[in-house]
Amino acid sequence: MTKLSHRSNRISGVVGYCRVSTEEQAVSGLGLAAQEEAIRRECERRGLDLIALHTDAGLSAKTLKRPALEAALNSLDTGKGSVLMVAKLDRLTRSVHDATGLMAKAEQAGWGLVALDAPVDTTTPQGAAMAQVLAVFAELERRLIGERTKAALAVRKAQGVRLGRPRNLPTDVVSRIAESRSSGATWAAIASRLNSDNVPTAQGGKCWYPATVRLVAMGIDSMD
Repeated sequence: MTKLSHRSNRISGVVGYCRVSTEEQAVSGLGLAAQEEAIRRECERRGLDLIALHTDAGLSAKTLKRPALEAALNSLDTGKGSVLMVAKLDRLTRSVHDATGLMAKAEQAGWGLVALDAPVDTTTPQGAAMAQVLAVFAELERRLIGERTKAALAVRKAQGVRLGRPRNLPTDVVSRIAESRSSGATWAAIASRLNSDNVPTAQGGKCWYPATVRLVAMGIDSMD
């Protein structure tokens, strides 16, 4: 893993970041409100100035290519803040590679990373070390969840249980998603293209999310 040195900086401003991974959470706001409140409370407790709060709704943590996260990182890189604060480390990333890359980027640019659910504060050497350890276990949990989900779906299909609501997407849309995925497009890229072309979702909605596209590819228009 990347070896990080400690650089002590005065905290001039906090850039908050929140994320939920499913379309349902994005619409309902469940999870986002709690994350935002946790960040605001911590800034008030420590007397820090929360200068911006960026939110990615309906996006997974498998990649750092998320609009709100990129905006947050740009703010820090341009000196508009000195700390990136998240309520939970897995809201930021569950990838060891991405986590260590972010910490190295933070060190080089001179800003810090703080996760409120664990003793992670890269403005201190102890916090930087703990951040790397926790990132390892976050990725392990992501892989275990994925394996459990696949196993559960396989069992239900073997039992003849139909997953989700009956398919009501046009065949050409389903084929388009399958072909795009087979050509190497990411779930996020496919969703973006569908949105650009104003393709309705299975329930007549106007916005596709990566998670929704993945469900269609799995043969499930949406989960009950």
